[in-house]
Amino acid sequence: MPKPPVKAIAAAHSRLGSKAMPAQPMPGGDESRTGLLWLAAVSCLAGSITGFIVAMFRLVLEQANLWRQEWIARAHVWPVAGALLTVAVVAGAAACAAWMVRRFSPGAAGSGIPHVEAVAKGQLPPETLALFPVKFLGGLLAIGGGLALGREGPSVQMGAKVGMYLGKRFHLTHPESIALLAAGGGAGLATAFNAPIAGAVFVLEELLRCFETRMAIAALGASSCAIAVARVFLGSEPDFRVAPMPFFGHGTGVLFLTLGIAVGFAGMAYNETIVGALALAGRLRWRVEARAALIGAVVGALAWMAPAAVGGGDLLTQQALSGSYSVVLILGMFALRFLLGPVSYAAGTPGGLFAPMLVLGAELGLLFSALCGLVLPHQPVPAAAFAMVGMAAFFTAVVRAPVTGIILVVELTAGFSQLLPMLWACFPAMLIPTLFRVRPIYDMLSPPAVQRKRG
Repeated sequence: MPKPPVKAIAAAHSRLGSKAMPAQPMPGGDESRTGLLWLAAVSCLAGSITGFIVAMFRLVLEQANLWRQEWIARAHVWPVAGALLTVAVVAGAAACAAWMVRRFSPGAAGSGIPHVEAVAKGQLPPETLALFPVKFLGGLLAIGGGLALGREGPSVQMGAKVGMYLGKRFHLTHPESIALLAAGGGAGLATAFNAPIAGAVFVLEELLRCFETRMAIAALGASSCAIAVARVFLGSEPDFRVAPMPFFGHGTGVLFLTLGIAVGFAGMAYNETIVGALALAGRLRWRVEARAALIGAVVGALAWMAPAAVGGGDLLTQQALSGSYSVVLILGMFALRFLLGPVSYAAGTPGGLFAPMLVLGAELGLLFSALCGLVLPHQPVPAAAFAMVGMAAFFTAVVRAPVTGIILVVELTAGFSQLLPMLWACFPAMLIPTLFRVRPIYDMLSPPAVQRKRG
């Protein structure tokens, strides 16, 4: 029995709407078993290579963030010269990253996840091997320089390229190469956040949006091997430290449902803000390097005044999960990051959306906790629990991938006790944008060529 082509799977899935694709029956012959074992072996190789590349990317990026913070702290000895040099360096780094994208790999701009999805559906050709240095070095310059972008975008696209490249090198069929493309992308996400299950689920829920047995096997193999390699360099601890949380009863369900409603509307606004920032940047009709330099200069000035406010935002998320903010500071930081993320994305440099979304979700949870404290001073839910649930709900509202969002936050925080509250909050966070017909962010960010085809 022939394997179903990816275009046919996508078409069938489109006809079924949001319903999951039924699992494809597995052929029973020796040839199919050999092919399946070969796909599994190559997916493990793809995951191992991706785990190493993304682990190195994370380590170098962490060092770049430390250097930026140390430089700003020392440069305050020279208030004027230090500020001007900081602005110039960040602007130059952003411009250089944008130039690399334009010159060598245009598909490497931004998150890269919409491009991976378009390649998986056969709507765009894959990028060349130039993607690797552009994503690695460009992401390092942009995110390390202070733009509010996430490390998962470069990680997913580099992993996807590893999978596609190995599929061709080992002469796999086109559907199997597409499965490896998506599996490699999931391995990149798994390594970016030390979240192997979220990486595998992301492949099926977002990148492919269907379940097919061979694709699931490839996704599981790639993510598990990526984490096995990455943890040699990064360790096995969750990315965020959170005190153990109790299991909350049904009496708190209304609170989490209300939080999900608020987050649903905030997610809609955030999607529109990202698209609006890109449209505004396009109207400038500047060269991409000049646009990136201007945005980099703004970020550099902000970094000089508030060093903790820039970059991917892991420190801000950790502080939110620790509940170490005043209400006024939460409001100010949320408003700042709500605008800074879309503006940074409009620079056209490599960088993702996940990490900035997690910051906003955690801060929304803290704001909701502060409001509950005023209205219901004796409610039993600690602020950190609302922050964790807010992260999952905001991810759901923006990306429209609730299972990935819930599992990702659980793996990031070891917050297994908050699965039910996350489910309560993600339900309205998913429902509200869908009712208002606001598309998921990666549909809104589809490459222009894909959008023209759809039109």
